[in-house]
Amino acid sequence: MKDNNSKAYVALELPVQWGDMDAAKHVNNTIYLRWIESARIEMFQKMKKGRFEFEEIVPILAWQDCKYVFPVTFPDNIIINLDIIEVLDDRVLCEGKIYSKKHERIVAISKSLLMAYNIKELKKHPFPQAWRKSFTDFYGESIVK
Repeated sequence: MKDNNSKAYVALELPVQWGDMDAAKHVNNTIYLRWIESARIEMFQKMKKGRFEFEEIVPILAWQDCKYVFPVTFPDNIIINLDIIEVLDDRVLCEGKIYSKKHERIVAISKSLLMAYNIKELKKHPFPQAWRKSFTDFYGESIVK
């Protein structure tokens, strides 16, 4: 598939549902954000070694954008590649690329900023070392800024 050659931290394939389309007869823009959200959930599970359990410190979405490149329609399957592109002391910057299998091309690019949040103190928290290690074990130290 064109532009889909890199090894991603998370790669997820999902079917396009008939109900994902809107009156314009293509997948509604909000669905792309849900697809990226599904990839982030996979990322959290990988980051936590297969578990999706958090106690006091949880990851939260602080910011997100999406560039829509090509319309997706039913039937199709999409592939989401999600990568961490920068790790800072208190946040990580992610980039998700969504590909259409039917059209063999990229259809959207989303960037998002994730932070650690203390749900008991109701404030941001330094990014936990175990989470950071999951990313640096995969990418190396070059992503740490």
